[in-house]
Amino acid sequence: MKPTDPAVTWLEEKPLGLAERLYLPLFVQGLATTARHLVSPKVTVSYPEQRPTVGNPLIYRGVHRLNRDDEGRVKCVACFLCATACPAHCIDIVATESPWPDREKYPEAFQIDELRCIFCGMCEEACPVDAIELTSLLDLTGKSREEMIFDKEKLLSVYDMTKDAEPMKSAQYKEELSPGHGAGGAA
Repeated sequence: MKPTDPAVTWLEEKPLGLAERLYLPLFVQGLATTARHLVSPKVTVSYPEQRPTVGNPLIYRGVHRLNRDDEGRVKCVACFLCATACPAHCIDIVATESPWPDREKYPEAFQIDELRCIFCGMCEEACPVDAIELTSLLDLTGKSREEMIFDKEKLLSVYDMTKDAEPMKSAQYKEELSPGHGAGGAA
């Protein structure tokens, strides 16, 4: 491409004004921001003595959990959609034939590498049976890499720990969409 090509449009930079050349307005804006922070109330939380509050637990992306069905079994049907949708490739599933008549297979092993996970929520969105969810638990710590690989038992224990404080999101959506709540159906 040549500079004389008629398909090329050349734009001229507009000259800087006096205020832009002096940097004075930017300097005053910076001082105003600093002054606002000096007089604003402090929001420091003394963690872990004082637990921080999660604004909306329905949209917070914390530790994963595997949900249980009404009979206490793992809700996952080992369809591999969560592992396929995961951009970090941190979910590993080993499927086996199900002993129950209501599904073909279930996960014999289910692992999530929480250190590789980017907490994007794609696994949660991809699951057709709402078996995997992200909770609002924010203390995700471990002393070794092995402790941060959550297997099926650990993911189910997170469900047992959070099921009362955070009911399954699919149950909450069904409740919101029921006719008694005014959000259901077309008029």
